[in-house]
Amino acid sequence: MIEKFIQFGIVGLSGLFVDFGITWMLKEVLRLNKYGANATGFLVAATSNYVLNRIWTFSSTNPEIATEYLSFLAISVVGLAINSLILYLLVERVSFGRFDSNRNLKFYLSKLIAIGFVTIWNFIMNLYITFS
Repeated sequence: MIEKFIQFGIVGLSGLFVDFGITWMLKEVLRLNKYGANATGFLVAATSNYVLNRIWTFSSTNPEIATEYLSFLAISVVGLAINSLILYLLVERVSFGRFDSNRNLKFYLSKLIAIGFVTIWNFIMNLYITFS
């Protein structure tokens, strides 16, 4: 399971680059709405993560690809909601002592913590639900 978790993390890191790349291209180059660009980046990254995890991490041969993909996407969306909630709570409601004065540092430290929790959530849910 540790090997699968590492593979899942590598796939997730690739998704981060896909998400940011697509979002940047749509927002900065094509000058599309930032929220639409962000949603598109998330969706393309989640799709590439699904394909890579299906093939590499979990070696799935499930013929119900649409059902499997929708399960993966639903878990990703819930993960995004959990990420946003943790980020909000840590940034707005929790004191980080001396880090509180540096809002930028506090935000990114909070984001890192949120990503850690959501990575574990996504892995466990996809292991036992999507790719079981």
